[in-house]
Amino acid sequence: MRAIVLAGVISTLISLFGTPWVIRYLNKRQFGQFIRQDGPASHHTKRGTPTMGGVVIIFAAVVGWGLGNLIAHRQPNVSSVLVVGLMLGLGLVGFLDDGIKITRERSLGLKARWKIALQAVVGITFSLLALQFPNGRGVYPASKAISFLRDTSMDLAIWGPTVAVIGFVVWSNFLITAWSNAVNLTDGLDGLATGAAIIFFGAYVLVNIWQSNQLCGVKNFDPATCYQVRDPQDLAILSAAIAGASVGFLWWNTSPAKIFMGDTGSLALGGAIAGITIVSRTEILGGIIGGLFVIIVLSSVIQIGFFKISGGKRVFRMAPLHHHFELLGWGEVTIVTRFWIVAILLSGFGMGLFYAQWVSNLGPGG
Repeated sequence: MRAIVLAGVISTLISLFGTPWVIRYLNKRQFGQFIRQDGPASHHTKRGTPTMGGVVIIFAAVVGWGLGNLIAHRQPNVSSVLVVGLMLGLGLVGFLDDGIKITRERSLGLKARWKIALQAVVGITFSLLALQFPNGRGVYPASKAISFLRDTSMDLAIWGPTVAVIGFVVWSNFLITAWSNAVNLTDGLDGLATGAAIIFFGAYVLVNIWQSNQLCGVKNFDPATCYQVRDPQDLAILSAAIAGASVGFLWWNTSPAKIFMGDTGSLALGGAIAGITIVSRTEILGGIIGGLFVIIVLSSVIQIGFFKISGGKRVFRMAPLHHHFELLGWGEVTIVTRFWIVAILLSGFGMGLFYAQWVSNLGPGG
């Protein structure tokens, strides 16, 4: 528990007091955000606001995670190292994307095919490594089974080892791409994605602590209730570090934002979400706890799909969903606050399901 608290506090302080320095540096270099011309008119005033702020979140989270472990005299285990690697890899892709937008003075960065290719390289590397490194109990960071509240009976291993690995890599990369793009789409209003990320990672601190306290093979727990996860305590420390880094950044990112996280931050946070759900074996539960991100990405999918099917008609005035409400006349702060409320409710519902499943598996003496 000490390492969890230290990681959260250290990352918060680094992000809170380090972000103003980054803002001054980016302003001096004129690394400002370019705004879509077809977006809401109110967004045009945001042109020139420093972007690439995700570097602060990444740096603060990694340092907080590292120092939290160091001060608590413990060594990080492989599960959290893999998630950090995934976060750094996707953060680098986002950094390249932001850099092209700034240097070429446009709202579009990397070409789609290059962005997808780079995300795939990072994602495939993570996926293959996650199937290695068993611990003393024979538990790997990830499993080949589709997971909800824990691993389900939908195990890809029934198709043979080679097909199982390919199937896992495809499934894992779907999650990585979906989550990184979901956070990226959510990052359209001041503080919206940052606040939603705090809610998600704060919830996963509790989920991972619970898994750690009910870990199979460590204590004499009932196999029906214990959790077959390799390093849940490490994941709780990392979740606390990312949540803390996001809290410090939100101080400067809330309306009116002094800095944006950019693709650097949104892809990194999306990768961290995907990675933590995969190695904690709660892949579908993550979609409930992070339900706001899912709703927002689905609004874009629905809009695009309906537009093509109907020959030009739209379901929403503009996608993603938060821009629809802007065009209805809602204020930005109102939208962000209400979306945060939705995120909290969905997070609470997901955690309720997680606990209820554990309680339902208790024997008569439980």
